[in-house]
Amino acid sequence: MKTTATIAGLVCLAATAAAANDYAPAMQSYLDENVSAWMNDAILVEAIKAQNDAHAGLDAGKIEELDQAWRAEVGGSDTPTITPVLENAAAEFLRGKVAEGGGAITEIFVMDNHGLNVAASDVTSDYWQGDEAKFQKTYPMGAGTVFIDEVEFDESTQSFQGQVSVTIVDPASGEAIGAMTVGLNAEALM
Repeated sequence: MKTTATIAGLVCLAATAAAANDYAPAMQSYLDENVSAWMNDAILVEAIKAQNDAHAGLDAGKIEELDQAWRAEVGGSDTPTITPVLENAAAEFLRGKVAEGGGAITEIFVMDNHGLNVAASDVTSDYWQGDEAKFQKTYPMGAGTVFIDEVEFDESTQSFQGQVSVTIVDPASGEAIGAMTVGLNAEALM
């Protein structure tokens, strides 16, 4: 009996993984048709470059300290680490893109060359994305890199979403300067 239950469980897991991967073409299409036109917008590029300059001397210890401060502030009323990421021109731009998405976009956030949030449409669960695939499989890989993650339930957006992450490039130099993650509502894509 355990063998049958184990096999049934594996079949369900395989079907779920296959279904999650089925969204990749739709996510790539959404990126190409809706996001690529503005992903290297001057407002985002300038915000990332400014933070890269401000964070030029950060070491791993300081990054961890900032990330812990962010995590402690999530859901609180005193948010000195979170507020600057949510209340800047680039964050307003991102919220506008979420609104224009008509429900297809659940969240957007932009990261600097360390993987720290620069601007976000909404609060993320942590400040440092540098230890996650969304950053590791984009920014270090250079210009033109896209990483499409599997669809899963996202606690922060309370929806099934897939994340498409891209390297952000300074159009003037062609150099990778950061990354952006766009959360896409899986139901809206199909």
